Amino acid sequence: MQRAENIKAVSPPLVTHIYTADPSAHVFNGKLYIYPSHDIETSEPMNDDGDHFAMRDYHVFSLDRPNGKINDHGVALDIDNVPWASKQMWAPDAAEKDGQYYLYFPARDQSGIFRIGVASGDCPEGPFTAEPDFIQGTFSIDPAVYNDNGEYYLYFGGIWGGQLQRWQSGSYTEDMYPADNETAIKPRVAKLSTDMISLSETVKEIDILDENGELLVAGDTDRRFFEGPWVHKFNKQYYLSYSTGDTHKIVYATSDSPYGPFKYQGVILNPVLGWTTHHSITQYDGKWYLFYHDSSLSGGQTHLRSIKMTELIHNPDGTIQTIEPYE
Repeated sequence: MQRAENIKAVSPPLVTHIYTADPSAHVFNGKLYIYPSHDIETSEPMNDDGDHFAMRDYHVFSLDRPNGKINDHGVALDIDNVPWASKQMWAPDAAEKDGQYYLYFPARDQSGIFRIGVASGDCPEGPFTAEPDFIQGTFSIDPAVYNDNGEYYLYFGGIWGGQLQRWQSGSYTEDMYPADNETAIKPRVAKLSTDMISLSETVKEIDILDENGELLVAGDTDRRFFEGPWVHKFNKQYYLSYSTGDTHKIVYATSDSPYGPFKYQGVILNPVLGWTTHHSITQYDGKWYLFYHDSSLSGGQTHLRSIKMTELIHNPDGTIQTIEPYE
């Protein structure tokens, strides 16, 4: 909170009447839509499991132009209308197919295990009707859907509070963290079925390699995956970007395939105010934009965040220019 008083952000909050985080941005029908999580005040204690992130519903926002007037379309989905979920509706994403819109979201099931659910609606702003059960075969958090010429890929995963370390044996168990010199826990991917509400294949791990073609190790906390996977495509290359968690960066890696392996390339966004960092990347009207959040609106309270956007620039060689969030 002391830091919050002494920094000047390069981008203002897009939403100021409520707290929002984890923005997933898409262009539907020529308009920018943003699907964030909705931060709320809570009495839950702050801990590494993220109990203080107690979100329980989703609002959808739209912009007619970048950084223009933002429209709040109200509550699109509430946890009371998700039969299988008990609490903590964290970072969502959205997709469109054949005029139908799908909202993908994580939440804890009745046993406290994070799963990924899906809800559908006729409009990009919702409202959305949830399926009665989570997507079978899914686990952990931070779903992100990438449409590759009509093939839809679901990326997901997060360690610590995201529970990915509990799935290293293939089933939910106790925490299993690798040693610092062992291969880091990997994000996951699976292709969605044509119905958009189930998986068409077994979940796969995604390899992230260093400059020597070796798998990133757990002790490489400046580069290894922590949470928040996102995929976009530029000049025939697939870009996997993600949060490094406890080192508070958004970084990226590239591949010739949506399944990887991905080779680490560099930093997209340097640390923001607040513990978490989460993003999305989309193209609109000929430019690319990074959507992200920080805790500036709340004066530095890490669980009360605000979504932002800024231009993202790819260099001619395909690398991405690092963004400094503050002057």
